[in-house]
Amino acid sequence: MRIPQPRTFRQQAVNAGLGLIGASGLARLVEPLSGGQGAILMFHHVRPWNQSGFGKDSGFAPNRGLEITPEFLDLAIRTVRARGYEIVSIDTALQRLDDRGGRFAVLSFDDGYRDNLVHALPVLRRLEAPFTLYVATGFAERTARLWWIELEEAIRRLDRIELTIAGQRFSMAAGMDAEKMRCFNQLYWSLRAGPEEYLLEAAAELTDAAGVDRRALVENLCMNWEEIAVFAQEPLCTIGVHTLSHPMLAKHRTERVHEELAESRARIERQIGRPAVHLAYPVGDRTSAGPREFALARDLGFKSAVTTRKGMVFAEYAVHPTALPRLSINGAFQTPGALQVLLSGAPFFLRNFGRRLDVD
Repeated sequence: MRIPQPRTFRQQAVNAGLGLIGASGLARLVEPLSGGQGAILMFHHVRPWNQSGFGKDSGFAPNRGLEITPEFLDLAIRTVRARGYEIVSIDTALQRLDDRGGRFAVLSFDDGYRDNLVHALPVLRRLEAPFTLYVATGFAERTARLWWIELEEAIRRLDRIELTIAGQRFSMAAGMDAEKMRCFNQLYWSLRAGPEEYLLEAAAELTDAAGVDRRALVENLCMNWEEIAVFAQEPLCTIGVHTLSHPMLAKHRTERVHEELAESRARIERQIGRPAVHLAYPVGDRTSAGPREFALARDLGFKSAVTTRKGMVFAEYAVHPTALPRLSINGAFQTPGALQVLLSGAPFFLRNFGRRLDVD
């Protein structure tokens, strides 16, 4: 099995940092302070690397951080348990926080990708591991867009990127894989920083130029309601909410955010026939979910909501259940050593100077 390795400078730097923390013994030293009561692990795609995407090779794979192999999912679950965590449902995790119970880990899968059904579910069943599947209804209904995949597939097909964003011209060569990676990284982070309408317009312009079918991307990668129904009948699975259209909520008016949360929950509950009271904020970083979103989720009756802010779950989060941090299991770092360091909580403890809560 070939496991993809870090390619970008940023990935290499992160990988080197994880290696240094592990090799130095620092992770073991600070874990009593940094380990917290639990961890919520975040996954997206689970699939063999040679079946990734649309027949792409490994030379240009800017979204590789969002996917792991089924073998690594198996290893991750076994490693979590070997470190003394009990893998539990999100409901049980909340109860553990309330009563200061034993250490826990929650497995969470975002978006509703078909490979979760084909490749992840057999592993989860075999290892009897509870998990949460956060469903974006727009992907199930083919009305939302996988804009980060749109950017990847458009750049893959084009030899040069010519684009106007908010009146500014963007022009870069994109013939070689390294050039494509530079284009993607520059475009992705520039667009992420601005209004979401600019991002969607830019991705549409590029996919039109490249002849990429945006709806087909969603149909090929995401489950429909019939497939999601398999998870609704799965005893190990808790189905959660991931909004209607997968927007960066903090960039939108309160009325839009309310609709995204309330209506997506109502649609999921109609489909699965039971309450859906757990939420994952799309994108989920500070620019996408903050105190306003945390309060709205609480006011709408969600029992929990998870971010992508990196960190362990400390007991203090019992009073902030709609602002929970997660550990991203990044496909660029599929090694037991990296996973061990992440589960120690040391990288986040050191980065946050010992601060246990990140809810501002």
